[in-house]
Amino acid sequence: MAEPGDAIRAFLDGEREAQTRFLAELVKVPSDNPPGDCRAHAEKAAELLEALGFDVERHPVPDAEVQENGMISATNLVVRQRFGDGPVIALNAHGDVVPPGEGWTKDPYGAVVVDGWMYGRGVAVSKSDFATYAFALLALREAANQGASLGGCVELHFTYDEEVGGVIGPRWLVAEGISKPDLSIGAGFSYGVTTAHNGCLHLEVQVDGRSAHAAMPYTGVDALEAASTIIAAIYAWRKGLADRVSEIPGIGSPQCTIGLIEGGINTNVVPDRVTFRLDRRMIPEEKADAVEGELRELIGDAAKAFPDATVTVRQILLAEPLMPLPGGERLTALLCEHASAVVGEPVEAKGVPLYTDARHYTAAGVPTVLYGAGPHTIQEANAHRADERLPLDDLHKATRVVALTLLDLLSPA
Repeated sequence: MAEPGDAIRAFLDGEREAQTRFLAELVKVPSDNPPGDCRAHAEKAAELLEALGFDVERHPVPDAEVQENGMISATNLVVRQRFGDGPVIALNAHGDVVPPGEGWTKDPYGAVVVDGWMYGRGVAVSKSDFATYAFALLALREAANQGASLGGCVELHFTYDEEVGGVIGPRWLVAEGISKPDLSIGAGFSYGVTTAHNGCLHLEVQVDGRSAHAAMPYTGVDALEAASTIIAAIYAWRKGLADRVSEIPGIGSPQCTIGLIEGGINTNVVPDRVTFRLDRRMIPEEKADAVEGELRELIGDAAKAFPDATVTVRQILLAEPLMPLPGGERLTALLCEHASAVVGEPVEAKGVPLYTDARHYTAAGVPTVLYGAGPHTIQEANAHRADERLPLDDLHKATRVVALTLLDLLSPA
């Protein structure tokens, strides 16, 4: 019998082309969210997984819950591979992606490979980790077939709502009792093990005034003038966020962005309503209630200059930060150890200034870290930008790291 680690390495070396084709087929099927019509991609992913020899559970989310989350369709996929008694380890990646947008020089659904990089929307975030986790599990199964003694269960959780919060993906799988993992790994990149990330608060601010003819604007209440004053106050206030720095390496400071604004009737009409939405990124040390309270007070104070306008603030999204939980220390240490050896440079645990749906596992008490296929930074990957790309060498390296980590976690002490 070959050493289990050697069996894993040899298997994955022989599957590189198959793994690349697997990822390419996933990239070629659109799963943009919005609009969030992801059923077709889930079915394609299920067919590809079944072709690899996995039994795939399809868990369609009820239409009412899908629509409540602003989507059209979502089917969560679960694969379970039990090796005996032991811990249940969930590997989660999301198949929904942001729309391509403008500026692409490659077909966003072409999965073209140039100089060792595959291009396409979702190729790095995070359809790549469908391939990482599926082939890591295949390698682990091959090691078991060659005589490796393993105990426990590996589950693949492939979900479709990360871009809108993860409520009907990871949270739904756990809340419905479909999965009860002891540990989880979420999609990430190859040169860092993420143990913490920011939270996020989205607020919608609606300013209502009263329309009037542009020839007599003083007979109305200008909602845009009021909104502009509020926005200016937010921009002035956010400069102070730079002074609030997280103690967790990699996180940095909180951020605030006004990313969407709409309003007005016509050029010659005083605007009667203006609505804008803001994105407030929270460092792990912050409390969501306090963050929202501070913003509501700021908005309210700025609005006092326009007593005839009505200002309404609504919470649109709240994503709590990811923090390490007791029980995840060995998982983190093993990922760092194997990643450092495989990629050839020190790989350490750190935080990132993003937010992901992995937080739903920690909210359920499941220790969770992020690790998967990708270059050093999201900027290198063009994540959420034109020409998103993935170095295929990093896909193969990350797969080896995950497989070897699972081997250690599921082997007898």
